[in-house]
Amino acid sequence: MIRSVLAGAAVATVAVGAALLPVPPAEAPAPEPRGSASAEMSAGLRGVARAEPLAGVRIVIDPGHQLGNHNFPSRINRLVPSRPAKKACNTTGTATDAGLAEATLNFRVARVVAARLTRRGAKVNLTRTTNREDRWGPCVDVRGRAGNGKRTRYKRADLKISIHADGSLSGGHGFHVIAPTDTRPWTHDIHRSSRRLALSTRTALRRHGVPVADYIAGGDGLDFRGDLGTLNLSNIPTILVELGNMRSPADARRMTTAGGRTTYARALVAGARRFLKR
Repeated sequence: MIRSVLAGAAVATVAVGAALLPVPPAEAPAPEPRGSASAEMSAGLRGVARAEPLAGVRIVIDPGHQLGNHNFPSRINRLVPSRPAKKACNTTGTATDAGLAEATLNFRVARVVAARLTRRGAKVNLTRTTNREDRWGPCVDVRGRAGNGKRTRYKRADLKISIHADGSLSGGHGFHVIAPTDTRPWTHDIHRSSRRLALSTRTALRRHGVPVADYIAGGDGLDFRGDLGTLNLSNIPTILVELGNMRSPADARRMTTAGGRTTYARALVAGARRFLKR
């Protein structure tokens, strides 16, 4: 996600308007640059135990942006509810200097996260199940309401993780986790639980060897914001994770390898389990 501008091995579902559409396990997205997401997802599952500690849990995974957003400027720039003000439906995201799109990174990590969670018994909903140049969105209001279980057929979830990467030109590196501020009446009911989810995720990323961002105020890997629709429209514990700075050579090296992306995925799963005490 550019701060200045501001799917898996098992069956997944995605919210489209008011409906939930099943996505068969065999579905594959259009060809992507730099390797096979399916092979990477399989690699990410190696060593996962067959026990189901997350049985009965539902989790929303939101891979930020969409690869084709830049091809639909009028659609992604239209204003949608964001609370308290309206904001653009979506943005194009950022990229590494070598051209790995943020949308592709987010999607690949999300698919591995979803596969590992599903293997552990969780029901996983992905806000998008393709990463294609001829697709756009969904908008931030749809992403924000995903998992709320209200006014749509999208079932209520236990938590939501929105996956992003930063595009800072600061020269800094490392991850940070964003949680909502206490903004009445919208996030007052979830800001404490979202903070706990953020803390659990920060701990897990650290334990998996991912460095904390050195260019975010505070230097503790946490950020609290009241201007993001994905957070403000949620009625469940929700965080937005900036996995690193795509303009940092060190972070880009991790992001452009299957092993690095699997590390991110393992950490996000560990953070969710820590939060759920499962």
